[in-house]
Amino acid sequence: MNLLEIKNARKSFDGKKIIDGVSLTVTRGKIVGLLGKNGSGKSTLIKLINDLLTLDDGEILVNGEKIGVNSKAVISYLPERSYLDVSKKVSEIFDYFEDFYKDFDRDKAESLVKELELSLDMKISKMSKGMREKISLALVMSRRAELYILDEPLGGVDPVTRDRILKTILSNFGENSSLIITTHLISDVEKILDEVIFIDKGKIVLQGDADKLREEENASINDIFRRKVQ
Repeated sequence: MNLLEIKNARKSFDGKKIIDGVSLTVTRGKIVGLLGKNGSGKSTLIKLINDLLTLDDGEILVNGEKIGVNSKAVISYLPERSYLDVSKKVSEIFDYFEDFYKDFDRDKAESLVKELELSLDMKISKMSKGMREKISLALVMSRRAELYILDEPLGGVDPVTRDRILKTILSNFGENSSLIITTHLISDVEKILDEVIFIDKGKIVLQGDADKLREEENASINDIFRRKVQ
């Protein structure tokens, strides 16, 4: 059974097609790059998977079931925009996650904070954008989830922070789980990807194994993307 299966998904806003007949599958143990330009439909598709938007047509299945309460219990989602309460300390945010998510591993989260050179006593309001990205990632990756979804986790942060974020993803990724990462910064993430999905104007234009694509095309994923998506 596929961990995630999307069948002919469609979503429009004000008569404009944002997701136009998307079908794809994600199996276990994979890091998948959902790659596209700004406005390609990446974030809308992610919100549909997380049941934050309603499909106009089609079907989304997680572990063979329609999205809903059960899918939310196994998906750990990092949205594009920060949701952290700026009035709270990091430790207080952890308190909330520990109460809300049964699969939240507090010890792991606190260990990640130390690795990322941050403090549990620091207020979110005193943090830079890069620091907030690190805390958000620590929260998401500290759940024992089956599917991790990171929407533009590298946007607006410096190259050093990007490297730290990618290292954190790799070192905290379970072999029986899968991870979807959306980004338009393809060259930064392609080294960690097992599979890629190119999306453009709400349609999937290519899906495949990253290594095979590099070999067949004799090019980087970034270069292949530029060829396929104009």
